[in-house]
Amino acid sequence: MKPIDIENVQKTLDSLLNKQVYIHLETTNGAYASHVNEKAYNVGVYARNVSTSFEQAKIVGEGKAYRVGLKLNKGWIYAEGLTDWEIYEKDKLLLAGHDAEGRLMVALQISEEPCSY
Repeated sequence: MKPIDIENVQKTLDSLLNKQVYIHLETTNGAYASHVNEKAYNVGVYARNVSTSFEQAKIVGEGKAYRVGLKLNKGWIYAEGLTDWEIYEKDKLLLAGHDAEGRLMVALQISEEPCSY
């Protein structure tokens, strides 16, 4: 993965407008929280192969972390804290957010094909 290039990520998002896509969205502080502070609790979200389409997409932010919003017909999908991106398997967009120690904190994958397991 490489640091987010906002212009190229926006172009990729725009190329997926109004298409049937599959979304993977995951966020977690994982076991990291309880290792640092025993009173902390773990939180996370995991959604895989959610089939949808979006009519608007926007990446915003400056510097280290970015936010992507996808406007659906009747709602939104939103991911914040994204730092890195790549296109893999020719046409699958993967955005991820890593903390200062390189640990994965958030991932957003968008593809016209279902996400593999």
